[in-house]
Amino acid sequence: MLLTLIQKEIMHHILSVRFVALLLMCVLLVPLTLFINYQNYRQNQIDYQEAVKRANAEAKENPPDGIDPDKEVSKLFLKPTPLSVFANGLEEALPTYLGMTRNGVKQSSTGLTQARLSFALGNLDFLFVVSTVFSLLALLFTFDTVAGERETGTIRITLANSLPRDRFLLGKMIGGYLVFVVPFLVSFLFGLLLLVWKGFPLGEPGIFPRVMTLTFASLLYIAVFFGIGTVISTYLDNAKTALIVAFTVWVFAVLIVPRIGFLGAKIIAPARTEQSVYMEKTLLRNDLLKEKQQKFNNKLFEIFGGGSFSVTENIKEKMDELRAPLEEEYRQKFQDQVGKIDREYQRQQNRQERMGEMFSRITPTSSLIYLAMNLSQTGKLKRNTYFDTGNRYYDQLDEEYFKDVSDDALAMATNLSDRMTARMNPFAESSNQETEKISTAPDLIEPALSDTLRHSMLDTLLLCVFAAGLTTVAFLKFFRLDI
Repeated sequence: MLLTLIQKEIMHHILSVRFVALLLMCVLLVPLTLFINYQNYRQNQIDYQEAVKRANAEAKENPPDGIDPDKEVSKLFLKPTPLSVFANGLEEALPTYLGMTRNGVKQSSTGLTQARLSFALGNLDFLFVVSTVFSLLALLFTFDTVAGERETGTIRITLANSLPRDRFLLGKMIGGYLVFVVPFLVSFLFGLLLLVWKGFPLGEPGIFPRVMTLTFASLLYIAVFFGIGTVISTYLDNAKTALIVAFTVWVFAVLIVPRIGFLGAKIIAPARTEQSVYMEKTLLRNDLLKEKQQKFNNKLFEIFGGGSFSVTENIKEKMDELRAPLEEEYRQKFQDQVGKIDREYQRQQNRQERMGEMFSRITPTSSLIYLAMNLSQTGKLKRNTYFDTGNRYYDQLDEEYFKDVSDDALAMATNLSDRMTARMNPFAESSNQETEKISTAPDLIEPALSDTLRHSMLDTLLLCVFAAGLTTVAFLKFFRLDI
């Protein structure tokens, strides 16, 4: 009996116009978006390689200069991930590199700050197709599951026989879901074959499991909207009304609520910008530099008086002895105050983001987006790994290089003289030593799939709860329905 109901529902959908629309969307959108985004990834990969080569060439031609506190002595570049073909996520919004300066980590310009017009239109990728297009199609497949039968009166004839209500509704849901997901999976498989043909490394251990997990998450998300459509259909007895309500729910669930969550978080928990924090660090360094320079000048006056003196080797050694404790004192003072600024800034950012995530997770669309971006290595995990690696790299440079750089005028003059000598003789020992102090930027270590799933456990559970809960509500309402 159940198989008969499933077959009947499958034939009902296959012969409808909505199935034609589904086929067109699957055949056109899924392979096309995968192909276009893979071409975009390959271009980003070329840009990344050229940027790294250019930075290495500049470092050889112009040795790092730590005297200027805003000078970038080294860069940590963000390498594009091939999984971005499925979900572009935060990749285009992240800075292309993190520059290491004595004032801290300086972010490069991004696609977002360059204000490209295409950014206002959003990204057309696999995640967008699933979260926006297929969620709407899922509602179009289910809005008249029960309401249409009640409106035509066929449900009375069907249930007049010895047919349990649970089998009736289960057959309609399974039949509709199978008609929906089979074209989706076939088009997705075709898109993957197209990517492999173009050189996409699908068979790599770090990629194939993530693609399969992303496929499962997409099917679960579609099941959620099948549940939403079925609930709406069981509560209404008119198909047109059910269609209007379903479309309204889709607009709020997919387009409005996820954005309102973060807008509300910005109002409730405001946070400073990265640029304002960087400027505060710069002002702090300048103030401490003036204070340190004044102390150093006072000590020089106490020892040598106000007269002029020539800088001999003995004088230089005495000046270095005077300078060393002051440098360490003010370096520690700068680090302590900068640490307070960074911790407060990070606390504000984390509070605002957590609040925005909490509000946006009211809808399943946000859960799918967060889960898919983390699986595609373009989400919050990738961003946090990127900035954490940059901060660790900065701490390493601070210990190996920045702490030995002095800001007082005499030290800067000496350093400038050494650099002029190095430019005239690039093979000089001082030039080579200056370059060797700068450690190579570390590679970004991507989290394992198990770590990604553990981090995204809440979003996965929410999708499961939405799917199971909505299906249960639909069945409970249908059992009590007055036919």
